[in-house]
Amino acid sequence: MNPLNINDYTNALGFKAKQASALMARAQTATKNEALRKLAKLLRANVQALQIDNARDIERALAAGLAAPLVDRLKLTPKVIETCAQGCEQLAGMADIIGEITALRQQPSGIRVGQMRVPIGVFGMIFESRPNVTIEAASLSIKSGNACILRGGSEAIESNKALARLVQQALSESGLPLEAVQLVQTTDRAVVGQLITMAQYVDVIIPRGGKGLIERISRDAKVPVIKHLDGNCHTYVDDPCDIAMAVRVADNAKTNKYSPCNATESLLVARAVAAEFLPLIGQVFAAKGVEMRCDPETLAIFESNQALALVDTACIAIDSELKTRPVLLSAQESDWSEEYLAPIISIKVVAGVDEAIAHINQYSSHHTDAILTRDHMHAQQFLREVDSASVMVNTSTRFADGFEYGLGAEIGISTDKFHARGPVGIEGLTSLKYVVLGDGELRA
Repeated sequence: MNPLNINDYTNALGFKAKQASALMARAQTATKNEALRKLAKLLRANVQALQIDNARDIERALAAGLAAPLVDRLKLTPKVIETCAQGCEQLAGMADIIGEITALRQQPSGIRVGQMRVPIGVFGMIFESRPNVTIEAASLSIKSGNACILRGGSEAIESNKALARLVQQALSESGLPLEAVQLVQTTDRAVVGQLITMAQYVDVIIPRGGKGLIERISRDAKVPVIKHLDGNCHTYVDDPCDIAMAVRVADNAKTNKYSPCNATESLLVARAVAAEFLPLIGQVFAAKGVEMRCDPETLAIFESNQALALVDTACIAIDSELKTRPVLLSAQESDWSEEYLAPIISIKVVAGVDEAIAHINQYSSHHTDAILTRDHMHAQQFLREVDSASVMVNTSTRFADGFEYGLGAEIGISTDKFHARGPVGIEGLTSLKYVVLGDGELRA
């Protein structure tokens, strides 16, 4: 496509989406749920066909030398497809909040004033790598009565096209407009530049991918953006705490999976429990090849502990080869705000809960932060004062996820403070408008 055609093509997508959004806004709950259940059946019936299309993307990615973790994200395994199908069914089983009127109250004038939940209208979703995001975005759009324009990464184009065809088949068979979910059919990046400036058609943009992508869209967009740039999440081990539980939770928060934005990247430890806790978690991390970037006090505790001193290097898999590297390093100032997305964690000893909160609010990306404690007052203080989208007590930051929060699915995680914050599910794709009910009242 030449630039003129790209302009025409993108505007056509927006125009059709705007028309479809009006139809979706008044669609019956039963019809939307039927479309979601049909989509779940189509996904299960087309596992082999989807994997054939997916194999083309994987073959092209391998030929291009895409890093192994990114190739892994591309895979549409039977388990991934089944999870998508279950997500559709879970959404179908949830209550429909569209049209719900809340906080209706009588005013002295006689009128009653409340708020009605309504769809946003049209959202644009720009994402990378994972083709399952096509289904997550489409299913949430259907349930919330919106229309959406999806632009996936070029590395997953065949997989995304195959999934989008199933979405449109489910829409058609349920009597809903095909244009309610449109996938950009070209990999030309000029489409993104057009999409994020079409305020006449698009009500909000949701980028999901690397920091570079999100920064670019946030900078250039002419429509509102729901986003998060980093996932520098913290786990703070308090005094007092259950040491055994703290070791298990801190381990899970870091090593359950390294690449998600909700993995813990920084570990803070109260000074009173540091001598007992740090050698235990240090042995766990060292055995798993996690590089620990430590403040001087943490290093001193580790170096004085004979058990950990015996494991000062780790043999780990890097690009399919086993390599040995040190696991103990001195932290630099930049480490406190770093999102590693890798087997690396920064560790710092703090005086107590006040210093932990101050450190988190200074260096955190305001995504997800957790306290592990047996002190109820400390827990309440942490919940009140930590300025993040998700704040947790005695559990792993890895739970910061729409599915785990019972949202059915999530379209992304927002660290913004306006409109949506945290995992964005159905409610995050809606807005509120005031409704006023009267019986002939006149304003004096």
